[in-house]
Amino acid sequence: MPEVLDRVDGVCGELVLRRVGTDLEVIANGMFLMDTRNGESERLLVTVAADLVPGCARLLIGGLGVGYSLRAALDHPGIGEVVVVEREPAVIGWNRTGPLREVHGNALAEERVRLVRDDLVRWLRETEDRFDALCLDIDNGPQWTVTDGNAELYGDTGLDLLAARLRPGGVLAVWSAAASPEFTRRLRARFNEVRALDVPVPRGEPDVIWLARI
Repeated sequence: MPEVLDRVDGVCGELVLRRVGTDLEVIANGMFLMDTRNGESERLLVTVAADLVPGCARLLIGGLGVGYSLRAALDHPGIGEVVVVEREPAVIGWNRTGPLREVHGNALAEERVRLVRDDLVRWLRETEDRFDALCLDIDNGPQWTVTDGNAELYGDTGLDLLAARLRPGGVLAVWSAAASPEFTRRLRARFNEVRALDVPVPRGEPDVIWLARI
């Protein structure tokens, strides 16, 4: 039986952190959101993008999750500063001082990390920052968003907003738990180079990582 470690009212509704055996899970409004079982595709989200940009790159991670993507960014030799945008205080707390801290070796404490507590869509509209790579893992995919407001990111307006935050030659990487031909079409209409990577998982459809260069 899962052991509930924490239950809070978050920005997007109820968030639950629970332990299942040796693994940790985050549940949002009763829907599975993320866990610590594997993390291969969350790491690849960052590493494949980092491989495509110049050294000492400036990278944005949208969604802290369980910290796998952040750890991968800090471990990549081509990454300099990492900006993480996360809107849920509970997720930040679980990663900073809670059980998730051990998953990524207290990555939030490293000097190259700047944590921004904000809604990603709002922050992208307001910031003038530009990056070599944007790595998004804030939903289960373009067609399976945690909240309705996130859906904007995957439409034409959202892609224009993301493209505006990239430096010339920059790369957008997007994680998903399932394929989306419609999202692939939108990316190809806006970006110069687009490819989708299938990442096999133990059960069900493969995870998908889209890579798009401005």
